[in-house]
Parts: sequence; C-alpha cells; structure tokens
Amino acid sequence: MRFSKETLITGFAIFSLFFGAGNLILPPYLGYLAGTNWLWVSLGFCLSAVLIPLLGIFAHARLQGSMLDFGNKIHPVFSIIFCVLVYLVAITLPAPRTASVTYEMAIQPYFEVSSLTSSAVYFGLVLLFALNRSRLLNALGKYLTPLLLLILTTIICIAIFAELPPATASQLESPLTSGLLEGYQTFDAIGAIVIGAVVIISLNLVNTESHQIKRNLMIKAGSLAGLGLLTIYLGLIYVGSLYVNQTVTDSRTDLLSFLSYDTLGSGGRILLSILVSLACFTTAVGIVTGTSDFIKGLFKNSQRAYIITAILASALGVLIGQTGVAYIIAVAVPALSFIYPLVIVLILLNLFSDRFVSSLIFRLVALVTIVFSIPDFLVSFNAENYQGRFSWIPFSDYGVGWILPVVITFIIGKIIEHFIDESKTSKPEN
Repeated sequence: MRFSKETLITGFAIFSLFFGAGNLILPPYLGYLAGTNWLWVSLGFCLSAVLIPLLGIFAHARLQGSMLDFGNKIHPVFSIIFCVLVYLVAITLPAPRTASVTYEMAIQPYFEVSSLTSSAVYFGLVLLFALNRSRLLNALGKYLTPLLLLILTTIICIAIFAELPPATASQLESPLTSGLLEGYQTFDAIGAIVIGAVVIISLNLVNTESHQIKRNLMIKAGSLAGLGLLTIYLGLIYVGSLYVNQTVTDSRTDLLSFLSYDTLGSGGRILLSILVSLACFTTAVGIVTGTSDFIKGLFKNSQRAYIITAILASALGVLIGQTGVAYIIAVAVPALSFIYPLVIVLILLNLFSDRFVSSLIFRLVALVTIVFSIPDFLVSFNAENYQGRFSWIPFSDYGVGWILPVVITFIIGKIIEHFIDESKTSKPEN
C-alpha cells in the first residue's frame, strides 16, 4: 500500500488526535500488572483501543458525513441524544484528564504553578488551535506527531534492550478481559467517531476531491494511524511487563515517570514532560474541535455557535481538570460501561451497506445493547450491592454481558428480515 504525502500527514494527524493521556499512561501499567501474560492483555487492549477505533474511522470514511449519521437509521431524535451524550462525555472526562495528566507529570515536578493556572494556559492554547482549525491536520501531521513518535520509540527501544530480571506471573485473574476493559479508558472508540468527523470537515476545507478519493484517503490514513497505535501499545505494554520486579506502585503516572527515568536518565523526565504535553494537547484539541463542529451543525453552521462552544468546552476542561487524574478515571468507569457498548455496536453496524443492515436491525440491536449495558453500569457504579446479581447473563462477570445478547439479536433480526422479504416476493401480483 503506497502512501502519498497527504495520506501520511492525515495518518499522523489521526494518530496524534487519538494518542492522549490514557493512551500513554494505561499500557505500561497494564503490562506491569500482566507480567508474563502481557500478550493476552495486549490482545484485549488492542481489540478495544486499536481495532474498534480503526473501524470507527472506516465507518466515517463510508458515511462521509457527521456523527449524526451513526444513529440516524434508528431515529433522528435518538441520533441527536446519542451524539449529545457522547460529546458530553468527551468534554467532561477525557479532555479535562489531558490537562490533569499534563499538570501532574509535566508541570508540577518542575514549576511552582497551581493546577488552575496550568489548566488555564493549557486550554487557552487548545482554544487557539480549535479556532484555527483549517491548519489543524497540517500542524499535527507535520510537526507534533513525528516528535511524539520519536520520544516514545526511544523509551521503548532502550527498555527492551536493557538487562532486567525475568518477568513474574500476572496479577490479573483474566488478562484478556482486563485488557479489553482497560482499553475502554482510552476513550478511543468514542474518539473515533468524534475524530472522524473532525478529519472529514478538515479535509473538506482544503480538499475538493471526490467522495471516493477522500474515502480511500481516510482508509489509508486510518490504517497508518492504527498501525502506529498497535506498535506503540505493544511496546509500552511489553516494557511495563519487564519492570514488574523492579518497583511496586499503584500509580499509572508514577510508573511512567519511573520508566522514563530508568531508560533515559535524568533527562528522561524532561523528555517525558514534552511527550505527555504533546500527547494530551493533541487529543484535547480534537475533542474541543469535534464538539464545536457538532454544535455548529445543529445551529445551521453558525460560526458564532462554534466559537461559543469552543470557549465553553475549554472553560469546562479547566474546572474539571482540578479534580485530578485518579478521580476522573474513577468517575469514567460507570459512564464508559454504559455508553461504550452502544458506540462499539453503532460503529460495527455502520460498516455495512444499507442493503445488508436495515433500520430494523439497527433498532433491535441498539435497544438490546442499551438494556444489557445497564447491569454492567450498575455493577461499576456500586459493585458491592450489585456484584453477583447479574451472573445469569453470560460474560457479565467480566463486564461485557452485552456481547452475546447483541450477537443473538443481530442473528434473529436477520432471520426476521429474511422471512419478511420472502413473504413480499411470494405475494401474487394483482
């Protein structure tokens, strides 16, 4: 597969929009917990943090519209509610988390600056990029992503070739599902449908090519970004597993700081600070831009609505960012347990043509997804009171009780459609 300059720039931009705080701090700690089972945990993590997001970009490439298109086949009102929920989650959880991670790892250790001041400057720059969105893909793809990849690759390569004791057994009871659920915390499935819309609008601003050419461009660029994510995740998880006997920590950020110091020396922490700032910043820009694009579309492409939304989203990021990384991750678990399955299902359904997946299938599968996500939501929200009550649902103990009901519903829906089509064709003409 040959990549043009535009494809490379767009692919790097998609990678940088995806690669934020969670993508950086979660994989090493996951490997640290997995130990010798790092491959199993990598498989689960990459399913939810690479494959599903990549399919989300492919779905956007097919639709070539806005995020509203993901739910329109269910009902336009449902689509608006779904989009509002997704963007609300995006601007209240992953966006503020990027500011918190940046402060805890890149600002607080070196400067006597308050979290509020740091977040204000941070989201001020995010707002500046969001308001100059016509240059967004070019800036991210040409400059920020290559620097990000260079620092990450350096840390991974030095750690891999270091002389370390053999890793011990996993601390995780189920490495595969642990990796899958930890992948939720990257927000990348949500990021795919938010970022995909940003990429489409950005391409339309500078590219007047046909629908098919832009579709092929997005597929190639998305594949390149997915390959980059896969490589970096595998490297970070593996490196984390190598350090399982080196240190004991309950903090994801502390482990990452330890890794950077051990591989790159005293200068490693400075490089890590740059890395964290870049990774977090690009994701925050994507979220604020995507949310502003959505509201602009609801208000008949009003530029005023775009600017007001960007300002409010940035202000909200400053305020929520004061709560800290650990608190934001804890709050995110219940929210993701409910919304993530629906996002995944809508991504998968929108990959198929309208002839294969009808509105009936969309409605049935979405309804069952919502119903069977509620038990996982209740358990994650209040595990002590609800643990064991939903054990009759297959895989519910692993936090993915929605999967089998959704698959069965899809099959039943196709069978119903088959009989409906047969009955129509068998009716004699008057």
